[in-house]
Amino acid sequence: MAVRFVASRKTLAQTLTPALRHYRSLTTVTLPDLPYDYGALEPAISGEIMRLHHQKHHQTYVTNYNKALEQLESAVSKGDAPAVVQLQSALKFNGGGHVNHSIFWQNLKPVGEGGGDSPHGELGWAIDKDFGSMEALVKKMNSEGAALQGSGWVWLALDKEQKILKVETTPNQDALVTKGAHLVPLLGIDVWEHAYYLQYKNVRPDYLTNIWKVISWKYAGEVFDKECA
Repeated sequence: MAVRFVASRKTLAQTLTPALRHYRSLTTVTLPDLPYDYGALEPAISGEIMRLHHQKHHQTYVTNYNKALEQLESAVSKGDAPAVVQLQSALKFNGGGHVNHSIFWQNLKPVGEGGGDSPHGELGWAIDKDFGSMEALVKKMNSEGAALQGSGWVWLALDKEQKILKVETTPNQDALVTKGAHLVPLLGIDVWEHAYYLQYKNVRPDYLTNIWKVISWKYAGEVFDKECA
């Protein structure tokens, strides 16, 4: 029985060898610097919220993702299938948290530096075409963001297959790619309470209304142009 068990583990390790090579090609992630001061988005978002959100919450996702990645490499090298399966939730949650927040920071800018400006160029035309107006898009995103139960994100996405813009939501820290690789995130708004509670308490709609005062379309426009080229 012991011989059979050892043999099965050896076979499993051999089976997982290509996966091990893949995971070894992955690198750990780091907390990105913000391109503005923590207090630069006030009064829409307080400096205290931004500091805690970036230094504590995002940093925790980075730390836990890197830890899970190292544990995954060890589990794959040992042919430990149960451990590999168990680690998937940690990778999804923390990896998604890192991916989502890295986009979120780029979607924000201080007033006077692009924050609160209207989208221009091809993305601006696409918003008018697919939603009717910028005001209609804001209303739809705010409505779906406010209605999202628990924690999650509301997104403006490009559907590469249908070649249209869509509003999507994801629960928890699920990255948009979990709903399909054809959806490209352009703009994401964090509706976890840690993104607004210290300032807006439990009134999520007020947070959603005010965050548009510091929304920047630069990142979204660049990604849209690249994907449509």
